Amino acid sequence: MAQDQLEGAAQQVAGKVQDAVGALTGDAGLQGEGKLRQAAGNLQQSYGQTVDNVRLAVANQPIQGVLIAAAVGFVLGALWNRDR
Repeated sequence: MAQDQLEGAAQQVAGKVQDAVGALTGDAGLQGEGKLRQAAGNLQQSYGQTVDNVRLAVANQPIQGVLIAAAVGFVLGALWNRDR
């Protein structure tokens, strides 16, 4: 499991606790922060999963990985030079 996935899961748990404490104390600000923290943790966890999936796909099919990287580089280069 990637570091991002672990950190994302920890953020989700911390956000749930923060949300619950905010709900118990009637602190809407704390509750909102908890919900935002949960969402950020979910995004970070999804990012980590995506990175793992890409890493696994490139490891299993390295030629396709090189071709995709070259295509992305070409598109970024074309966009970069278009503005100049």
